[in-house]
Amino acid sequence: MVQKIVTVYTDDLTGTESSEVQTHSFSLDGVNYEIDLASESYDMLFEALAPFISNGRKVGRTKKAGRPGRPSNHKPSAEEVRQWARDNNYEINNRGRVPTEIREAYERAR
Repeated sequence: MVQKIVTVYTDDLTGTESSEVQTHSFSLDGVNYEIDLASESYDMLFEALAPFISNGRKVGRTKKAGRPGRPSNHKPSAEEVRQWARDNNYEINNRGRVPTEIREAYERAR
């Protein structure tokens, strides 16, 4: 017997399927939330929260901060990084996670 497992990534906001969906976390009033979003929906979330983020106080950080002198608030979409990789002669798949080495090369180049 052969079994095939298919994973479908769905944007929690729009309900659309996309290979670019990533999980994002945020907290409000002591409650932690996770949401799976494609890059367009993440941009909407970030724009909605931007005034609160810029006026709020940081109380901790769970991810590594950006390089000194560079804004760390913009996270490029997987497709942006993939396109940069292709333009710079990196071999990269059209789906799945972008390898760490390619993301790091992208950040160094920026």
